Amino acid sequence: MEERMNYLYETIAYHSNRYYNDDDPEIEDFEYDALMNELKVLEKEHPEFMREDSPTKKVGGTPKSSMFSPVVHSVRMESLQDAFSFSELEDFAKRVDAAMVGRTSVTEDTLVVEPKIDGLSVSLEYVNGVFTRGSTRGDGDTGEDITENLKTIKSIPMKLKTAVPFIEVRGEVYMPRSVFLDLVKEQELNEEKVFRNPRNAAAGSLRQKNPEITRSRNLDIFIFNIQQIDADYDAALHKDSLDYLSSLGFKTVPFYTPCKNIEEAEKEITRIGNERYTLPFDIDGAVIKVNDFTLREDMGSTSKFPKWAIAYKYPPEEKETVLLDVEINVGRTGVLTPTAVFEPVLVAGSMIGRATLHNQDFINEKGIHIGDTVKIRKAGDIIPEVVSVVKHSEGTTAYVMPSVCPSCGAETYREEGEAAIRCTNPECPAQLLRILIHFCSKGAMDIDGMGSAVLELLVNENKISNPADLYALSEADIAGLPGLGEKSALNLLSAIEASKENDLYRLVFAFGIRHVGEKAAKLLSDKFSTLENIMNASVSDILEIEGFGSVMAESVVDYFSKQGTKDYVSRLMEFGLNTQSKTEKIDDRFQGMTFVLTGTLPTYTRSEAGALVEKYGGKVSGSVSKKTTYVLAGEEAGSKLTKAQSLGVPVIDEATFLEMIK
Repeated sequence: MEERMNYLYETIAYHSNRYYNDDDPEIEDFEYDALMNELKVLEKEHPEFMREDSPTKKVGGTPKSSMFSPVVHSVRMESLQDAFSFSELEDFAKRVDAAMVGRTSVTEDTLVVEPKIDGLSVSLEYVNGVFTRGSTRGDGDTGEDITENLKTIKSIPMKLKTAVPFIEVRGEVYMPRSVFLDLVKEQELNEEKVFRNPRNAAAGSLRQKNPEITRSRNLDIFIFNIQQIDADYDAALHKDSLDYLSSLGFKTVPFYTPCKNIEEAEKEITRIGNERYTLPFDIDGAVIKVNDFTLREDMGSTSKFPKWAIAYKYPPEEKETVLLDVEINVGRTGVLTPTAVFEPVLVAGSMIGRATLHNQDFINEKGIHIGDTVKIRKAGDIIPEVVSVVKHSEGTTAYVMPSVCPSCGAETYREEGEAAIRCTNPECPAQLLRILIHFCSKGAMDIDGMGSAVLELLVNENKISNPADLYALSEADIAGLPGLGEKSALNLLSAIEASKENDLYRLVFAFGIRHVGEKAAKLLSDKFSTLENIMNASVSDILEIEGFGSVMAESVVDYFSKQGTKDYVSRLMEFGLNTQSKTEKIDDRFQGMTFVLTGTLPTYTRSEAGALVEKYGGKVSGSVSKKTTYVLAGEEAGSKLTKAQSLGVPVIDEATFLEMIK
């Protein structure tokens, strides 16, 4: 038994780190919950083998102090005890009833039921009604300062309707389902690793060093609790506190239902469960809370959970169906992606008949044959996936990816160390539409109105055969397309013309070079200043850029070495596209220097100070090392300051920094 418990400790620790700290889980929530529940049972039966660092005693993950400054919570941000059956809820209700014995002033509505929003739990602090700091939950005691990123969320008020002297509230940042689906489409288009579900997308979007990336993700928030308050305020009930929060301007949980007893609460949980797939946001359960604050105080908390609340987790829905076929799609970089086509079945509120099979390794791992009976579900209740093979159909064999491209007939290949199989033909027609969509996308050339539908029309009518052809389009070429008229044509031509003035990094990203995302394109542009310099750069030249590895550098050199690329670039230059970096550089006084910014500066945000460093030729890093030239520290600088002092790295304040650029 000790061996099994040790296995659970190690497995849970691994998956907990993937979920809380990396925002990249490998298993579904219910699978993690099953491991945790098994451990709880074994710890109860065999306390002699229980570890001091057991995850059953911990809240959430460890703060990422290397990226953000730590915030010590003066009021602990607790987790919730999970329940997976109504009998567990009834045991909870008995504990509430026991705590009520002898009390005469408890409200008739003993309990409140709310949806459990599936997002990232955060704290927001306000002084005299003004938002001053926001942080993650972290391990419950210490979180991360993500104030600048939280300021990009439109539903978080920067100023309250009433100038409360001090209030700290707790909420859940989430990504609306529609926003998540759009983001996944964009990631798939760019052949990037996609977020597994909206919760991880929200967490990954908040943990960005660049607040503008967070802003672009269109996150939202629901507030559900007052952590502490210094004001003329005295609510006795949880329901009243939510109404008060709403009056201050907070966006509170969308619905909360007072209940007289556990039977009413169970009916409300069932109702929420039946309607969960119609909601515009993800929930991973429903929460029952004691309504009366005095009763909450009497019940108290364990080392991890409040005793006055419990979260009911809805079981995942899995269905069996028959795999009819495997379709192969060719991406913009030639990657062949297999898609399962099965008999449509109702799962998690919608009919689904397709799911990605990822690659040959995934197919081999599952042992997939066409004709199999397979079990499917929606990962995170959103994205369809094949869970397992239930049984093989008689006479079938394991599916093998094609050795030739289904679009152009060219041979396929698989590079060593890669899971992807690719088409060898760089002019494969199946890649064209995806290449065009990427070129026109928001992060690249950002040609407003030139979406996939319009591009598909242009391709089908043989108006364009590569991105450079966009700049040769006439009004007649566009206005003659189905559903488009003169006004649409003029708007599109105007957007195409405007894109010629884009910064160089947008064009580099638009090329769709393998392994080169938007950030890498920006680094290339900043380093080499002109497209001509990038094209002439060697692998060793590119490796001088911090963050570039040999695979990325070789990919850039290989792309620009092709004659087809040179002809393509030549055409773009003839059409007058900008090929120079527009990053303003005042002078090179910080050339060769690396700055690390930490804490809250008196006048500048860290991103503003970082932009100044770059304008004077310096680099900004997120972590302190022996190679760091200066640490620019403000208030509450935290672990980065400590590390700088231990390494002997010079630490400067904002006043000194301003003297340096005076």
